[in-house]
Amino acid sequence: MKIRLGTRASNLARTQSGWVAAQIQGMHPEISVEEVLIETGGDQDQVTPLHQVGAPGVFTAEVERALASGQVDLAVHSLKDLPIVQPPELMIAAIPAREDPRDAWISARYPGLVDVPPGSTVATGSLRRSSQILHRFPQLVVEGIRGNVETRLRVYEERGDAGLVLACAGLHRLALKDRIRCAISITEVTPAPAQGALAVEIRTEDRALAKAIEFLDDPITRTCVEAERQFLAALGGGCHLPVGAFAVVSGDHLSLCGVLGLPDGSRLVRLGLEGSAGSAGELGHQLAQLVRKAGGDEILQLLDEQLGLE
Repeated sequence: MKIRLGTRASNLARTQSGWVAAQIQGMHPEISVEEVLIETGGDQDQVTPLHQVGAPGVFTAEVERALASGQVDLAVHSLKDLPIVQPPELMIAAIPAREDPRDAWISARYPGLVDVPPGSTVATGSLRRSSQILHRFPQLVVEGIRGNVETRLRVYEERGDAGLVLACAGLHRLALKDRIRCAISITEVTPAPAQGALAVEIRTEDRALAKAIEFLDDPITRTCVEAERQFLAALGGGCHLPVGAFAVVSGDHLSLCGVLGLPDGSRLVRLGLEGSAGSAGELGHQLAQLVRKAGGDEILQLLDEQLGLE
């Protein structure tokens, strides 16, 4: 049996897909996995800020089309990039245990954000990070940055920024953990919904493949990201909305933190909610309603007026 695995061509995407392929072949030696590289809109345009690109699934749409059309049999995505609403002909067959979900502070000069002098520039391409950093450190300046992990590391150094914020997960997977000066606390900068988690996607009709790869699925991670993604969905669902969410499961108990803010940090709402892990999606929706009532509706209206993001 041969599986054609569709993936973006970046080093990080291929590392993630290579890990999934190795797990499948380790469990099923009779299966061979062929890598199929697919270029996405987000790969073609590495200049335009992501929130201005507009199209949902900027890093996933082309891969999903190849999967739906039968060009590939399986796709691996960073789950945080995958739109909330999936085509009915596709399904997320497995969500492996997630990597470190936190954001990473990268800096040659400063141990942490709190140490950066006023007026200094911090690099990030994420409105979510910008919102939370500027809310806590309004004396800093946030400068946009695009490209793959290696490109952003190079550009940050060339520009002389005080520091760069990236996801810990990508740096770990690329064996670049030594570039991390410190991991940023979840309560300081709440991660993107599903940050650090992978999605293994197949055609809904392919039950044999679903059965073969079900061992990859981690129920705790699936529960956590369900709560996080439903929180995002209830706020409008855009992958590039300035929204953070992070869930933790302990036994049958789930704790969820959610945040929504303006990119300039001038307004921000961060709340938490606890409940049954069996009601993860419902808790995500409930927390979103609480955030909306606490000022989130006004933030969403301003985002729509300023950036067209709602």
